[in-house]
Amino acid sequence: MARMAARLRGKAADPAKRVQFDSRLLPWLFLAPQLAVIAVFFYWPSIQAVQSSFYLEDPFGFGSTFVGMANYADALTSNSYQRVARFTAIFTVLVTFLSLSLGLLLAVKADAVIRGAATYKTLLISVYAIAPPVAGLIGMMFFDMHIGPFVKLAAWFGWDMRVGLNYFDTAFAMIFVSVWKQIPYNFIFFLSGLQAVPVSVREAAFIDCKNGWTRFRTVVMPLLAPTAFFLLIINITYALFDTFGVIDVMVKDKPANNPITLVYKVYDDGFRGNDIGGSSAQSVILMLVVFALTIVQFRFLEKRIHYG
Repeated sequence: MARMAARLRGKAADPAKRVQFDSRLLPWLFLAPQLAVIAVFFYWPSIQAVQSSFYLEDPFGFGSTFVGMANYADALTSNSYQRVARFTAIFTVLVTFLSLSLGLLLAVKADAVIRGAATYKTLLISVYAIAPPVAGLIGMMFFDMHIGPFVKLAAWFGWDMRVGLNYFDTAFAMIFVSVWKQIPYNFIFFLSGLQAVPVSVREAAFIDCKNGWTRFRTVVMPLLAPTAFFLLIINITYALFDTFGVIDVMVKDKPANNPITLVYKVYDDGFRGNDIGGSSAQSVILMLVVFALTIVQFRFLEKRIHYG
């Protein structure tokens, strides 16, 4: 036993023997499946999209013609594309703001619940298990012009809601369902962040300030800043991309008369309109927009975040 203990101490003292892998190739072999998935499903399609954006391609694959930046110029100067871009910006801001705000509000309320806390939290989190297409289908049932309870509720206030026929009504329903689908995700993280705030800090804040809003704004919210920054990025990405399933169900077969986002327009032009080059150019533009937003967020907003 003494000899074994001395051998273990010798290994611990020698930095060269702390290496966990005997071969340098072994870590790469473990990473190979994930790297292959990323290369096949992310990098390769991205390269193909950039390449296709410079060509006018035959939808049946019989040939392609190099057109340079024409696809980009057509997209950026198109009135329909500009209209979709404006709606996407408004949609993203509203979905992100409402999802974060309501998720934080519910997390604060749940954190203060003493009796029935587990049931309350389970009911709020359970919505996240619903897939986006299913959430869109449920939303269509709620906003159905004949049997939808929300339509009947709006009628009491004199609002003749026609989801699927009226542009504003459909936009309202899309935002409502998208926010409803995302609130549980934000709720989970905000609640975890609130429960991680030390009790001593809360007690000290309660002694220093009796006003609950001031305590939350000056003490609790700065401690939640890293969580809020993470959720801000996630929610923007969700609004831009992950709402595709909701939008596809709610505007199916009627995209021309209803609001759609940029990611849905890429799908609609490429797979329904057979404009491969134009949809590829739109996808590249969307990638550049997301890349620019990411840089702005990490360049300017992260500086204000304190990671305690």
